[in-house]
Amino acid sequence: MSFEKLDQLGRRIEALDHALAILGADEATHMAVGGGEARAEAMASLAGMRHRMATAPEIGDWIVAAEAEALNEEQAAALREFRRDHVNLTCLPPEFVERQTRTRMRCEQLWRELRTRNDWAGFQPALEGVVTMVREEAAMRAGALGLDPYDALMEQYDPGNRLADVSPVLEELKGFLVDFVPQALAVQEERLAKTPLKPLSGSYPVEKQRDLGLAMMAAVGFDITHGSLSVSHHPFCGGVPTDVRITTRYRSTEFLSSLMGVLHETGHALYEQGLPRAWSHWPLGKARGMAIHESQSLFVEKQIGRNPAFWTWALPVVERHLGESWTLDDILPHVHRVERGLIRVDADEVTYPLHVILRFELEQDMVAGRLEVADLPEAWDAKMQAYLGLSTIDTPADGPMQDVHWPAAAFGYFPSYTLGAMIAAQQWAAIEREHPGASEDFTRGHFDHVNDWRRAHVWSQGSRWSTPELIERATGEPLNADHFRRHLQARYGA
Repeated sequence: MSFEKLDQLGRRIEALDHALAILGADEATHMAVGGGEARAEAMASLAGMRHRMATAPEIGDWIVAAEAEALNEEQAAALREFRRDHVNLTCLPPEFVERQTRTRMRCEQLWRELRTRNDWAGFQPALEGVVTMVREEAAMRAGALGLDPYDALMEQYDPGNRLADVSPVLEELKGFLVDFVPQALAVQEERLAKTPLKPLSGSYPVEKQRDLGLAMMAAVGFDITHGSLSVSHHPFCGGVPTDVRITTRYRSTEFLSSLMGVLHETGHALYEQGLPRAWSHWPLGKARGMAIHESQSLFVEKQIGRNPAFWTWALPVVERHLGESWTLDDILPHVHRVERGLIRVDADEVTYPLHVILRFELEQDMVAGRLEVADLPEAWDAKMQAYLGLSTIDTPADGPMQDVHWPAAAFGYFPSYTLGAMIAAQQWAAIEREHPGASEDFTRGHFDHVNDWRRAHVWSQGSRWSTPELIERATGEPLNADHFRRHLQARYGA
């Protein structure tokens, strides 16, 4: 049977994916600096091997033959997603995949070295090489998929999402936030005038923070026998579902940024660990795109981790690990602090979407050729001043060198972060309709109900549905930004 041939192919591809994922996680955490060039070559060769295996000429015939076989509903869904994945793969030649892997990995390695030195001049040529290849990729994908170039890139991260649908939603949100940020800051200032902020002690050893992070990961459902926590330049969740690699970064002067980062990445990990294991070697068993992935990570960070009910339970846990006693009134002004800042990953949930929208707008212009890399620092600075009243013109390390996404050739990814925040708020609204006591569960450290809901409605579904379809099936309605706006207004408004 041709379906069986595709099944066996999937197992071989999964083995290569496993190797690439673990090599990539190791490269970002434990690899010696001098190993970069050889690692890039090794991963480029494996990526090329994987691509050639997944795009072999006979596979198209197997798909056609399998479609004529007697398949059950789940097998038919698996085959549909396999075909979609195959079309996206076959539009890029193996030589291009190897060249792009090599180019982006060397750019990522340069980024780690030069960002710390604020060296835009040294970094610019490497990023120009990546952007050139992204434009090539977008053109090839657009031709094969019958989409506009940026839509073709977004399709790789959020199947079914289109600029025509996403852009108006984000434009409307931007208008709301530009007005709401000053309001939220004013409300915060008024509250702090009545009750001044209790300062953090400023002494949080990394090892104690790590132990706290591991305790929180386990409490919210992470299976520590199938994952780990490490340190990296940029927090991420990588590896494979049976061996999930979470990373964070620490500051000994405060603990909340690392803890929130750990909770965020744990949300990604829970999704990976909850995917349908029987279909792990098929595209059907993979996560449904990055907006859904971000909705799961942001759900843990925002809907759980910044919920006052969570902190009722968490404060004694923090005290056991860090030795400091806090009241809810002490900690919540820190947890809910709104601040105009330069760094996306440190931003609060009110200002964060503006960081994302800025990048979303700039990368559209770069892909279309309306903006060149050489002009990126000025364009970034102009938008940062317009949206958040801050300047990065003299600190490109805090501007266009800030994130790993562009060096890694991940164009079309950034919208997923804010779409994910919207989806997370919409999922929380659906959970509260079904289980009004969800927040009360958190005060006792019980997270089973929200995890069970997400497992049933999101995790177990894998890639059975497109992003828009999955949202509507899970929550009972299409993407609705009102839930996110109401969430922000309730938590940060007057």
